[in-house]
Amino acid sequence: MADLLPTEFDVVILGTGLQESIIAAACSRIGQRVLHIDRKTYYAGDWASFTFSGLLSWIEECKQESSSGEETGWQDQLQESEEVLLLCSRNKSVQNIEVLSYVSQDSDDDLEVGALEMKQAAAICKEGEETVPVVNEGEGCDIHHGPSDGDSTPTGQLENRASDTPPYDETVPAVPEEGNLDSTSSSALESDTVKETVQGSDLPPMQEVCIQEPKKVKITYSKIVKEGRRFNIDLVSKFLFSRGSLVDLLIKSNVSRYAEFKNVTRILTYQNGQVEQVPCSRADVFASKQLSVVEKRMLMKFLTFCMDYEQHPEEYLDFKDGKFSEFLKTKKLTASLHHFIQHSIAMVSDAASTIEGLKATQHFLNCLGRYGNTPFLFPLYGLGEIPQCFCRMCAVFGGTYCLRHSVECLVVDKESKRCKAVIDGRGQRISCENVIVEEGYLPQECCKHVQYQQISRAVLITDRSVLKAETDQQISILTVPPFEPGQPTVRVIELCSSTMTCMPGTYLVHLTCVSRRSAREDLAPVVSKLFVQDLKQENETTEGEEEEEKPHVLWALYFNMRDSSSVVKRAYADLPVNVYPCSGPDSALDCDHTVSEAKSIFEQLFPGEEFCPPAPNPEDIIYDGEGGPPRDAGFGSPATAEPSEEINAEISAGDQSTKEAETECSTKASQGEDDTPESSSPKQEENDPPDSVNDEQPEDSQ
Repeated sequence: MADLLPTEFDVVILGTGLQESIIAAACSRIGQRVLHIDRKTYYAGDWASFTFSGLLSWIEECKQESSSGEETGWQDQLQESEEVLLLCSRNKSVQNIEVLSYVSQDSDDDLEVGALEMKQAAAICKEGEETVPVVNEGEGCDIHHGPSDGDSTPTGQLENRASDTPPYDETVPAVPEEGNLDSTSSSALESDTVKETVQGSDLPPMQEVCIQEPKKVKITYSKIVKEGRRFNIDLVSKFLFSRGSLVDLLIKSNVSRYAEFKNVTRILTYQNGQVEQVPCSRADVFASKQLSVVEKRMLMKFLTFCMDYEQHPEEYLDFKDGKFSEFLKTKKLTASLHHFIQHSIAMVSDAASTIEGLKATQHFLNCLGRYGNTPFLFPLYGLGEIPQCFCRMCAVFGGTYCLRHSVECLVVDKESKRCKAVIDGRGQRISCENVIVEEGYLPQECCKHVQYQQISRAVLITDRSVLKAETDQQISILTVPPFEPGQPTVRVIELCSSTMTCMPGTYLVHLTCVSRRSAREDLAPVVSKLFVQDLKQENETTEGEEEEEKPHVLWALYFNMRDSSSVVKRAYADLPVNVYPCSGPDSALDCDHTVSEAKSIFEQLFPGEEFCPPAPNPEDIIYDGEGGPPRDAGFGSPATAEPSEEINAEISAGDQSTKEAETECSTKASQGEDDTPESSSPKQEENDPPDSVNDEQPEDSQ
């Protein structure tokens, strides 16, 4: 039997979701003794990312009924002045799971991976001819894509970059910003060469190597399963605003060094039955061919107003209590501009107020140009990496981690109504001062007055992008407005293989909306508009049909997830005063609410303490007392720092060499390789302690 845990901690945290993990890192960083437990076999809870086989196991786990478990004998450990609060043995936050497969179940080991791959035809006409090899992307080649002329920063770096120049002004050139990334230029191999002539003085004339045209290759279900480790499928689909609270927290706490990021390359919308790209930056606006010159001026004028709308109250005060959609009508915008602004820039519903719409538009514009041509970042290997990054930070500073470790009950003092201890699944009593608990652990009697919302989710594996582009390595967000009154707005996120979330030749598509009915009922209309679900429809074309084929759905998963983000602590009945519930994922695009709630709980626990202070870099730690004072580990250097160690907030984004010199204080750049690692757990740096620093942990400790 494994050794027991220590019997006393300052903070016990149940669940490893994003909110719990942030609190764990913040508590451990200020010296609190933290025990972080999860009954599951994986990190991140409802925020997790799975390989394909792992997702299938998760589906089966969700369908199983709760088991009573073995008796742990906690009754013998109670005193007369104590009572227990039994915890729920299984999380019931997911329901209405439906799995659909649209590909052949037959196994064919001779099939190549990917819907479009290049095959080399060894067409040797005469003996002695040489051949020119063609390297396919995603096959382990050592070819790296250098930045194009428009590139200025390695994709994926996080720096504390700022600019006093607003993204919009009245007179702007029709060229990309200096700080923008053209990340599409370095994300895919060019493979449009049909033949190459080998010339040489010793070779016969007219010797050629012929290469076949791109050939469509069938993908079977067995091939998806075989390549399942290349998938990292998120239960929750979100992007990070480049100036959002989560990115700011990652930079401030130095947790960003444990993760890698890519820029989102496109913002799309669905209008008049077609998928269109939305011009959001000033370069996109002037380069757009879908907008007239008049529309470009109208759009730039309105976006310039939104940048500092507070300075012009006369423009919106009369509509302050009205709807944003009605306010847009007063600006004499065309129908296309109205659609772009409301659904793809502000990203608000028809019910949003004017102030909400203006704030959302301003936030969108402020995030442009910090890391790329769109306001969004996406973490490589999926969103499930972010909770693991904060868990690693907690472990580095002394936190103790145990997966596959359940907690049966909380021990509560009858008089003070405070939780004094927890009793785990092995019957061990562990004393603590405070308890942070994932909302799914709370028993039914505590949640009898709670009203939850629901999120409808769909995960699709497709064979091509919803909008064809010069490169197939696109990360896109698509907003689909309601087709009929009463239907929800659906957010579609499409990920390519360079995000390390799907195998080459496929795309991973996430659909999310606020639930009205079951997930399939909410999202099926959108799926049918954007994709072909029956492969037999491939040859059933009509004269009026567009030349561009819709993507085919290879595999689909639908489910509903509980949204507890709007539930306040007082809504839970009979909850001990020092027990703080954490909500799960919400339906928003970003993680601002989660970060805000984590900070609020931390400040209630430790008033006056700094929330997630900067962690020192390993090379800055002095173990023997020798050497100079440690340098500042954060992204803002103190005034006493050496000039060569400072990060200039006004640094030119086009100065590539300066950026490379500052990568010590930024995350590693993502170059878009398709090499999938053996594990999706956070990367450990050479000088970092192991995940768990407590020698007395059981064998299943992480």
